[in-house]
Parts: sequence; C-alpha cells; structure tokens
Amino acid sequence: MAIRSEHSRQAILQSTMKLLDDREPGSVTIQQLSIERIARDAGVSKTTIYRWWPNKAAVIIDTFLENHILATPVREDLPALEALREHVVSLAAVYDGHEGRLMSQLIAECQYDPSTLDEFKKHFWHPRREVVSRLIERAVEEGSIRGDRPADEIAEQIYAPVYFRLLFQEGALDRDSMTTSVDLALAGLAPR
Repeated sequence: MAIRSEHSRQAILQSTMKLLDDREPGSVTIQQLSIERIARDAGVSKTTIYRWWPNKAAVIIDTFLENHILATPVREDLPALEALREHVVSLAAVYDGHEGRLMSQLIAECQYDPSTLDEFKKHFWHPRREVVSRLIERAVEEGSIRGDRPADEIAEQIYAPVYFRLLFQEGALDRDSMTTSVDLALAGLAPR
C-alpha cells in the first residue's frame, strides 16, 4: 500500500472542498465534480488520487469528514442527554450552511449511485451511528432514556427532524428549533 504524502492529501481535500463550495467562483456540484478536476486543482495526478481513494465519492466523504467531526462533537465529559442534545444542535447548525447543501447533494447522489451509498454508509453513517448509539446506551445506563428500544431506533427518532429539515428545506435548523425538536423526541423516550 502506498504511503500518502500529507501535503498531497491536504491539497486534494482542500481542492475538493473549494470546488464544492457554492460560495466560491467556479464551484461545481457533486454530480459535476470529477477526479480530473480535483487532480488539476490540487496539482496532483489522477493516479495519486486513485491510489488512495476508490472513487470521487470517497474523496468527497473524506473531505466532508475532515471538518464535520470537529464541528459536531459527541462529548464524553457531559451527562449523556446533555451531550446528545449538544451534538444534534451542533449538527443542525453545520447543516444550516454550506455543509448542509453539500450533505444534501451527497445524499441525492447516493440515491442513484450504489457505490456512493456504500462509501457514505461505510465511512460516514455507520461510524457516526456507532458513536451516537454508545451515547444513547450511556443515557439508558444513566436512567435518562428508557431502555426498551434499540439505540439505533432511538437515534433515528432524534435525527429524523434534522435530515427532514435539511432535505426538504422545511423548518429551521437554528438552535432553538432543534433544541425543541430534540426535547420533543426525548420526552417520548423518557423512563416510565
């Protein structure tokens, strides 16, 4: 396996984000983006990109994750419900801007490209779901959420409003709206 040049890796990720940033002149959509365009903008060869990523979806997902995880932490130093609420609100805040438009495009791309859906699930969705499921399990252990439903199902109930508002552009993704949404979901999950 080839060793990545950190300089080249960063150039590729930064070029991808710049090309997809609709606030930048000359930006493109995910559908319009190509490995050739990324390589040209990053000053690397297509071979370099394909050596490290199997397709453009993998490059885009890594680009997205580079910033996304830092902006949407799942904190271990807070009670589980507080950490969950903070995480969902921070996720909505990120999705309320450029990254939300990027995520919408990525989800749309997943609908007709099985390899993109595979990459998205493998590198983004499943790892994030695992982290949140552990947080929900901790909330059950702390007695703040009832334990009669699987953690994945609880996560779906909490995250569904964020993705609905993002994809349908219905409702706000601001702190107050999302805090209310999380609190509504959590009220239905309260211990009996």
